[in-house]
Amino acid sequence: MTVIPRRIGQALVTLLGASLIVFGMLTVTPGDPAHRVLAARGITEPTPAAVAAVSDELRLNDPILVRFGGWVSGVVTGDLGVSWRTGRPVADEFVTRLPATLRLAGVAMALAVVLALLLGTIAAAAPGRWPDTVFRAVALGMLAVPSFVFGVIVLDVLVVRAGLGRVIADGSWGTVFLPALTLALAPAANWSRVLRTSLLEAGSAPYLQVCAARGASRRRLLWVHQLPNAAPPFLTLIGLGAAALIGGAPIVESVFTWPGIGRYTIEAIDARDMPVVIGFTLVAVVVYVVASLVIDLACAVLDPRLRADRAAA
Repeated sequence: MTVIPRRIGQALVTLLGASLIVFGMLTVTPGDPAHRVLAARGITEPTPAAVAAVSDELRLNDPILVRFGGWVSGVVTGDLGVSWRTGRPVADEFVTRLPATLRLAGVAMALAVVLALLLGTIAAAAPGRWPDTVFRAVALGMLAVPSFVFGVIVLDVLVVRAGLGRVIADGSWGTVFLPALTLALAPAANWSRVLRTSLLEAGSAPYLQVCAARGASRRRLLWVHQLPNAAPPFLTLIGLGAAALIGGAPIVESVFTWPGIGRYTIEAIDARDMPVVIGFTLVAVVVYVVASLVIDLACAVLDPRLRADRAAA
């Protein structure tokens, strides 16, 4: 049981280190934040008094440690700052667009897991034969084609020419499949390759020969014995892939005009709206750390050897 507090402590230290890096990005950003905030408010030629007032409002004149403490306390309470472009709180902007991003990431995660299980198990069930070769080639092609290229092809072929789906997605369930599939292909290809390798390694264990001698079918050997032993590395990749899906969402959301946080962040990058960019980076880091912690603990539950190794460490 000492594994859980230790892993939670490591996650908190990681989040603290990430917050230092993110805040450092905010402080070294070129340009005067006060001028950007005033420009977002429609004041293109502000007076020195107006600039000074906004600087006091943003606490830009405080020492850097004081600013960092105030920024951390704000982040803990859900305050990610104010957008320089819109003048609205970044957290409010994210909350408005969060359902669409969660819908896209959730469907993409489900599709990626299904595709990875399909490709990985079929390839591992026939190592060295034509199903293995075909599915490995398919996975390699999925991994080689960038998501934005696949998205443009899907829009051109399926949406524009074939009339399937909509050119402009509205964030609903009816328009989520194509962008989610585009987002899911790369992680599915990577996960399937790791799953195939893990299944083949688990298939060489001596206890499988005993199970086969007792009359277990190939299907039972694969799904009941090999897959649970191959699950920890596969689950680890899925956990890390959760953050990767969030990080990769901006490109796919921009291609499909998906009204989520990712597209909003791309627009903020174009406008050099750093509080939004920093807020998105921090959210992605938190998702990555939390997902890594959950998957690590889940792997320890599934594999007693991991618990024993960590207890000895």
